[in-house]
Amino acid sequence: MATNGKVIITCAVTGAIHTPTMTPYLPITPDEITAAALGAAEAGASILHLHARNPENGKPDQSPEGFAKFLSRIKQNTNAVLNITTGGSPFMKVEERVLPAAQFKPEVASLNMGSMNFGLFHLADKYKTFKFDWEKPQLEASRDLVFRNSFKDIEYVLETCYDNGTRFEFECYDTSHLYNLAHFADRGLVKAPFFVQSVFGLLGGTGTHPEDVQHMKRTADRLFGSDYRWSVLGAGSSQLRIAAQAAALGGNVRVGIEDSIWAGKGKLAETNAEQVTLVRKIIEGMGLSVATPDEAREILSLKGGSEVNF
Repeated sequence: MATNGKVIITCAVTGAIHTPTMTPYLPITPDEITAAALGAAEAGASILHLHARNPENGKPDQSPEGFAKFLSRIKQNTNAVLNITTGGSPFMKVEERVLPAAQFKPEVASLNMGSMNFGLFHLADKYKTFKFDWEKPQLEASRDLVFRNSFKDIEYVLETCYDNGTRFEFECYDTSHLYNLAHFADRGLVKAPFFVQSVFGLLGGTGTHPEDVQHMKRTADRLFGSDYRWSVLGAGSSQLRIAAQAAALGGNVRVGIEDSIWAGKGKLAETNAEQVTLVRKIIEGMGLSVATPDEAREILSLKGGSEVNF
């Protein structure tokens, strides 16, 4: 839950779901990712969730070399917490996905808590032509895609990263993923407070109905009590509605062009900062306040920016 009325805003600036054809505002190059991240931090995001992309064609890139082109630049210009994905792309194996977090030892890394069908194929029908030749085949391939996050895979990420002092954004697309997290907690392989990111609206995962949000929270409350900090992300047009519901329930929020390309009905978000500003207005309109990066570090028991390897 949010602590003392402080709400943590995470901004996921580019991700691996949306493709360049979908929006001209998708950050692709190191310069664009850096500018997007710094803009989001200035707008009020205390955590920046980061992916890398091939600067030539926008394809997801999970190589440490890809991340090295912007991590230090972002860190030198903001106090925000930098969060490196281990989810990468659903088409990648866990050994590839974990490499940047293993090398750079961030304060936070994302960790998907279960396998799932991961459908993006329905998005291909929305576009007659594509900017790059990889986009449509990859979207259509998700019709037969299982995003693998087995118990062995999760153990592999934990074993690879936990000795680095990295803590995790546990991405839970279903209540079963909460039970998976509880399993690892029972085994002593993860430590409280757990930063639980509940994901709504991706095909193959939990939907976006208000009851879905409530059910996720009820389940997490029952499993973890006061040992977790709850955050939500709503995919697509549900982003701000779900963020508002979660903030009203005492939760934290995640926005960003990774999760949604919109900043209102029919309006493309031109920057990540635009989405951060919109959700900040919602939070402050409820009489709550946005956590600073150092407050987020305290709430989540993070090691501090001086302890990373970049």
